[in-house]
Amino acid sequence: MDISINTPALLFPAISLIMLAYTNRFLALANRVRSLHDKLEKTDNKPNIHGQIKNLRFRIKLIKQMQALGVMAFLSCIICMYFIYVEWMVMAHWVFAFSLLSFSSSLAISLWEIQLSTRALELELSDMEGLEDPTVIEYIKSKFEKD
Repeated sequence: MDISINTPALLFPAISLIMLAYTNRFLALANRVRSLHDKLEKTDNKPNIHGQIKNLRFRIKLIKQMQALGVMAFLSCIICMYFIYVEWMVMAHWVFAFSLLSFSSSLAISLWEIQLSTRALELELSDMEGLEDPTVIEYIKSKFEKD
């Protein structure tokens, strides 16, 4: 398979957008950590807040790994383009493969972090009474039954 200099360049917009999304997630978590820190000093519901803080700490580590892998993918694309430019095609293929693996790993960790974020929301909702956790199908059925 031949790759041109445009092949790794195609990943630039995707990597840039995903890095922006990762940065936004990080900033949102940073704000949440600050608000929980203030809330911890003012409340007696410490187990709930401690659980949230533990979840946030792990998610921040995951976001750091996601960002590192995204940067590795971006740098690998640049190096791949250089190897194509100097016509070292074997190295270009290997570096491009590494870039794809880095980007894929970053997305996989992102999926894991998203799963953890839903658990954090469930923790936040756990202290509210009268709320049930229906499945999607049960939720849709209940909406149609009311009509």
